[in-house]
Order: sequence, then structure tokens, then C-alpha cells
Amino acid sequence: MQLVTTETIPGREITETLGIARGNTVEARNVGRDITQSIRNITGGELKAYSQLLTKARDEAISRMEADAAEMGADAVVNVRLETSKVTEGGSEVIAYGTAVRLR
Repeated sequence: MQLVTTETIPGREITETLGIARGNTVEARNVGRDITQSIRNITGGELKAYSQLLTKARDEAISRMEADAAEMGADAVVNVRLETSKVTEGGSEVIAYGTAVRLR
């Protein structure tokens, strides 16, 4: 499965548009991580635990989008986008979406 952020895939022809493929996940912080990251927030520097949490969430959302596209019979997903939003205090959603297509 090819995933691209562009409208086309160089050297390939899109023969059919199948619809929007999407995948999302909601991840929550944990108390222990909040304490250590609060200290880091005071002293400065990267909040690595949160970076890792968001990386995991992005990977999961992309994987679920890819599975959704595969269920539609897609060869690729074009115009892939990622968005995040706050769902609750301490919880964020990451959604990946794009257009599922078949290629020649």
C-alpha cells in the first residue's frame, strides 16, 4: 500500500477513486508521566514522553487508515493528512485520512 501526501503518485495512474480512508485513535496521558513531564516543563527541554505518546498515536492512526483503505480494495491512499484534537483533559485524538484509490 502506497501512502502519499500528494494528489498523485509519480509514474502511476489512478484508475478509480474509492472514497475517504480514515483511521483514528485517542490516547491519554498517565499520572506518572504527567509528574515527570511537569518537572521537564519547568526546567525546559523536549517533553520526550509526550513526543513518544504522539508518535505512537500517529503510527496507530496511519495503520488504521491503511487497513480501512485495504478493506475498500485500494492500492494506495493519496492526499494523506494528519490532525490532532483535544478530546478530554489529558486525552488527544489523532486522525489520519486520505483518498483511497486503485492504480493501473
